[in-house]
Amino acid sequence: MSAPNSPKIIHLRYFALLREQAHTESEERPTTAGTYAELYQELQRCYGFSLPLGQMKVAVNDTFVDLSTPVQEGDDVVFIPPVAGG
Repeated sequence: MSAPNSPKIIHLRYFALLREQAHTESEERPTTAGTYAELYQELQRCYGFSLPLGQMKVAVNDTFVDLSTPVQEGDDVVFIPPVAGG
């Protein structure tokens, strides 16, 4: 188990506007973020994500989790932006 501030390697997948703003569909990335809220804020600083944290849902290892959930080494993470349909 990683120490709280030691970097963890996670796998990220991006969809919709987040994919456009990150200029990639997926990446492996080191992070020292403690929670998924902190991770999204880190990604906002890196990629300029325009969607606010409050609009995001997060799935980790194919299960929806709360943004306050701790980040773990090896997690497969998808931030899901709001989607309109019609």
